[in-house]
Amino acid sequence: MSPIQDLTIETIDSIHTKEWLRAYQRVRAATEAICEPLYKEDYMVQSMPDVSPPKWHIAHVSWFFEAFILKPFHPSYLTLDPAYDYLFNSYYETHGTPFPRPERGMISRPTVDDVYRYRAHINQAMEELLNDPPQEHLQEILHRLELGLPHEQQHQELLFMDIKHILAQNPLCPVYRGDLVSAPAHEVGELGWHAYPAGVRQIGHDADDSRFAYDNEMGRHRQFIEAFQIADRPVTNGEFLTFMQAGGYDKPDYWLSDGWATVKAEGWKAPLYWVERDGIWHHYTLGGLVPVDVNAPVCHVSFYEADAFAQWAGARLPTEAEWEAVAQHVPLQGNFVEKGHLQPVAAAPVGSSEGPRQMFGDVWEWTGSAYRPYPGFRKLPGSLGEYNGKFMSGQMVLRGGCCATPEDHIRTTYRNFFPPHARWAFSGFRLAKES
Repeated sequence: MSPIQDLTIETIDSIHTKEWLRAYQRVRAATEAICEPLYKEDYMVQSMPDVSPPKWHIAHVSWFFEAFILKPFHPSYLTLDPAYDYLFNSYYETHGTPFPRPERGMISRPTVDDVYRYRAHINQAMEELLNDPPQEHLQEILHRLELGLPHEQQHQELLFMDIKHILAQNPLCPVYRGDLVSAPAHEVGELGWHAYPAGVRQIGHDADDSRFAYDNEMGRHRQFIEAFQIADRPVTNGEFLTFMQAGGYDKPDYWLSDGWATVKAEGWKAPLYWVERDGIWHHYTLGGLVPVDVNAPVCHVSFYEADAFAQWAGARLPTEAEWEAVAQHVPLQGNFVEKGHLQPVAAAPVGSSEGPRQMFGDVWEWTGSAYRPYPGFRKLPGSLGEYNGKFMSGQMVLRGGCCATPEDHIRTTYRNFFPPHARWAFSGFRLAKES
């Protein structure tokens, strides 16, 4: 089966359309596999406003196909329940009035079983449509499907994030999955550096590349980058622990003003999910509570924490242009969801690659760049234009994917974004400095 990133809409015929149907079925099955280890009680929990109950995710990704493909293009489609259009709209204000995000955990009905019936209803209708599509709308259907499948993959990663946060609130530290692949045990050694000369680089998705990219990656443009150095791997748990032991969370010198205010307000003393037991630091993982691996990349830190560590270390975070300029010459491979770790693992030994290690997978890497549009950025038309553009304020860019990202979902140009205080994503960082 073709990976999603290899499917294009250049040629439309019956064989090509069947490939899109198989891709649809594969992505939908992956979402259900993520939820398979859950108990029904887990589906309802909303542990903080940024977390959505798993039941809501299952319904929303189905709503997306209903709202943007089935209702406009399936001639005989009948909705299962008109109320779902309100309950499971995330933030599409031009489509309708979304149900308030912080209150998603209050929706006890429809039940989990109802939501899965809704999902099956959408699947059946989508398969009918793709098996016999209206030819006059086929190209637009595939364009929307081309967005809908990566949208569901984004929610697959969000499911891992949210399930982890939900289960971590339980003092029993329940295991989500007991069959996770063990991480390799080895030391990563001292941090190394790679130097890059000043010059003009091409940044962003190339319009001549027919492969899918989000609108926020569009607008390939020239950018001058001063000479710089970038670390050969992300910062490890052991290195971050040294920062903690040096009083990193107690000294305002290293922190941005908003970051220091957040540290004091939230009482941060360590990354999210870390807890000290009998003098040993442990952290909650999707495999339960385990001792912190000092050689693995630090994870679940905010932009504020990443920036403070960089200040303490006499370095800085790379800009997203620097990161992309380096990543263009690094193989797009790493510890993605298919590896089965669902946790960052120690970097491969030095010499295993010519360039920096772990640029892709393991942890989303905070950059020092605000999430803003590229030159010539244009939002998608209609309600789908709300997908990315409306969030280009108050967010910082992360790059590279993580251990919960599907491998065929990531690209060198992919721009993820979160507010600077967010920690529940699989977020880490690497350092940069001037040459």
